[in-house]
Amino acid sequence: MRSAFPGAGRVMMWVAPMLPIAKLEQLVRHYSELEELLCRPDVLSDRNKLNRLNKERSDLEALVVSFGRYLDLEKQIHDDEEALVDPELRELAQAELPELVGARDRLEQSIQALLLPPDPNDKKNTILEIRSGEGGEEAALFAADIFRMYARYAENKGWKIEVLSSSESATGGIKECIGLVSGKDVYSQLRFEGGVHRVQRVPTTEQQGRIHTSTATVAVLPEADEVDVHVDEKDLEISIAASGGPGGQGVNTTNSAVQVLHKPSGIIVKCQDERSQLKNKAKALKVLRSRLLELEHEKQDANEAQTRRSMVSTGERSQKIRTYNFPQNRVTDHRIRLTLAKLDRVIEGDLDELVTALRTSHQAGRLQEAGVESQVAARLLFAPDEEAGA
Repeated sequence: MRSAFPGAGRVMMWVAPMLPIAKLEQLVRHYSELEELLCRPDVLSDRNKLNRLNKERSDLEALVVSFGRYLDLEKQIHDDEEALVDPELRELAQAELPELVGARDRLEQSIQALLLPPDPNDKKNTILEIRSGEGGEEAALFAADIFRMYARYAENKGWKIEVLSSSESATGGIKECIGLVSGKDVYSQLRFEGGVHRVQRVPTTEQQGRIHTSTATVAVLPEADEVDVHVDEKDLEISIAASGGPGGQGVNTTNSAVQVLHKPSGIIVKCQDERSQLKNKAKALKVLRSRLLELEHEKQDANEAQTRRSMVSTGERSQKIRTYNFPQNRVTDHRIRLTLAKLDRVIEGDLDELVTALRTSHQAGRLQEAGVESQVAARLLFAPDEEAGA
């Protein structure tokens, strides 16, 4: 049987004490045990057990592979340090060592991040709420652009977006759009998109060529299952009305719009996209559960929870998390002071660089909170504008 761990059988005496080696070795052994279990007939015949063990193995794989690479680098560094005393090998070793040490340090940072407890919401589907903010019709048009940006990003990732509720403006923009994004690790990728997004551009209706500033708000909520949040029917007040919106056959002629009021929290959700009252009610309850789950997270940990209220706030321009400057083809995320000169690509759904930078900064913050000293973490969190900008 092949080795379950890429670093199996390698000597470990060169590993620096910065990593919890005993814990990592224990995880490596457990990974090997999982691979052996997954080959047993009794496990292969039990679908539930097979899925559970496969998931456990998958969750460990990145850490195990990274630790194997780390051991390789430590051995190479050790060999090169010994070669420094050899006149024939000294020059080659001196040339290799800086690159090897840099790669080792970066990998150590990655392993520390992988050891952090995962957020249970990271693998969940996501409720994405987009609303126009300050700026009138231009704000509604920008909100529509933001929705299309996320839709294209989702398409690139192989995710699916289902519109649960939407309200258009007179010029074809979006007053409000609520969608369900489904796929692999959706919440972990989108969780930092919540907040006030600001745009600076010349509106199509502007005759003098002046640049206007408008905003749209984005809220990102992990989808709540029924087991996560119990909603008692007696706490709900459900109203039925004719669907509103621009034109359409039947959409605004049947009493299919459903508005759900959760009396204990005061949360109101309205859905009217379907002609069926039952379907609209089901969608409204899905959104309601996610909002209630986020409210519960806010109560449990007000400092860390990405609450809908803190994301959206009032939509004022001064509360921006990101600015989209069209005349300069520039997008700036103000939280991590990152500027990219490729707005034309970002607005078409090329969000990977922004998403990765935000996730990396978040991991660096968690490492510092856990007491892990890291020059990389400090640079990510406190880099000056000229260093973080593009």
